[in-house]
Amino acid sequence: MNRNDVKVLRELGRKVAEAAALDVNSETIDMWKRLNALKPVRPLIMLDQLPWNELNDTGELTIHCADDFLRSIECDLRQRLYKFNHFRGDMVMSNCVEVPKLVDTQPVLRPVERTIATDSTNSTVAHTYTDVIPDEEALDRIPMPVVTVDVAGDRKRLEIVGGIFDGILTPHLVGPTWNYSMHGGVWDQITTLRGAEKVLYDLIDRPEFSHKVIAKFVKMACSVVDQYEALGLFDVDTPLVHCTGAYNDELPSKQYDGKNAKARDVWIFGLAQIFSTVSPDMHDEFEIEPIKPLLARFGLVYYGCCDPMDRKIDIVRKIKNVRKISMSPWADAERGASQMTGDFVFSAKPNPAFVATDHFDEALVRKELKHIVATCRKYKTPCELIFKDISTVKYQPQRLTIWEQIAKEVANEG
Repeated sequence: MNRNDVKVLRELGRKVAEAAALDVNSETIDMWKRLNALKPVRPLIMLDQLPWNELNDTGELTIHCADDFLRSIECDLRQRLYKFNHFRGDMVMSNCVEVPKLVDTQPVLRPVERTIATDSTNSTVAHTYTDVIPDEEALDRIPMPVVTVDVAGDRKRLEIVGGIFDGILTPHLVGPTWNYSMHGGVWDQITTLRGAEKVLYDLIDRPEFSHKVIAKFVKMACSVVDQYEALGLFDVDTPLVHCTGAYNDELPSKQYDGKNAKARDVWIFGLAQIFSTVSPDMHDEFEIEPIKPLLARFGLVYYGCCDPMDRKIDIVRKIKNVRKISMSPWADAERGASQMTGDFVFSAKPNPAFVATDHFDEALVRKELKHIVATCRKYKTPCELIFKDISTVKYQPQRLTIWEQIAKEVANEG
């Protein structure tokens, strides 16, 4: 093992351990638990999905390890420290170093796509997709997924990480779930395989085919859940669900045996972003009703993403165990909060375009945040401010620090 790699990681590990030992972490965990129990102290704040390519002005994010696996560990630690030091919001720093389990799901359904990038250093690109499921014959050819785990590889990587961080951080194997929660965005997957226009036109022109498509993909998702349960791939006590704090006192369930977590012991997040322009009735028919059997298996549900849900709260209520509902920048805060009335967490997604303009208007940021918070307080609806999907800050990282400072001021007012 490269001695320099070990030195670099141990130094980073000590910094993470020092931050994790601060009392503010346990205090913040308690606030997330209270928010997720619908008894908030104040609106909580998170920043995620960042333009990391633009934030390394101080060199804090520069990777020094030579080994590819250790470089991924180093990248995670550096990003955690950067966020904690520059725009912590209500992030919690844990004393764990995460080792992703080596999980393979076959077959992999790969999109056929073209992409366009405005910045070659940014991973955010525009996509256009070719339809690879044009008819029922192509749909029928899709086999059910098979999940396998490289147990020996996991053990080896855990031993490597454990040796490096011995006495500093605790290594922890984590399952193959995006942002720590099961991804229930079935239509998002379908859209990458068919293209947005084909999906939307077929809802009108070929509704029976659309029903068959979603039914097939829900069946596939349920099969993956079955296999995750059998293979012990679900993780309890996870810190995040779709970029927000997941801490709570309700999960795992009372049936949890302390060893093998089931879907009922963890969060899932569901979404159908392609349905942003679809009517509530059509959203209900093609998304809510078909997806309910999958989402109902889980302990708690976060629903929505960039799709505006303010006109669809009533149909989201049909989903069992929904606790948070996303309210995107295109949602009407008044309409959404007035329908939630304290039954869900209003997961506000402030507009990332406000930090992407040539001139950064702090007043515009404050106005938006004050409106969201005041509206939620008016209707006694718990609120969180989740700043995400940030494609650019015009290579001015301080904009994120300023945004966080304004958010804290607004959250603590009144």
